[in-house]
Amino acid sequence: MINPVNAAAAYASTAARATGPKALGPTEGASFGDVLEQAARGAIGSLQKNETMSAQAAVGKADLNDVVQAVTNAEVTLQTVTAVRDKVLSAYQEILRMPM
Repeated sequence: MINPVNAAAAYASTAARATGPKALGPTEGASFGDVLEQAARGAIGSLQKNETMSAQAAVGKADLNDVVQAVTNAEVTLQTVTAVRDKVLSAYQEILRMPM
């Protein structure tokens, strides 16, 4: 099974070798890996918050509208994470198919 973090690291490594360190110059902002990690942490936090809301609903401590909104938000977050994962894996597989 391909690990998405390894795929992102391989992509970043290949991009750095293709352009060379002198061609890039000084970089500003976060790296691709940092942005990907931040997005993953945000998605995990969102899913945990939504899970807490669902647990409160199970014991009758949450409003039904809030629960429906939390479940919908969790579904959208999961679909987004799945789509990003598929794109990263697709890019990694394309890199593997490139001739050396």
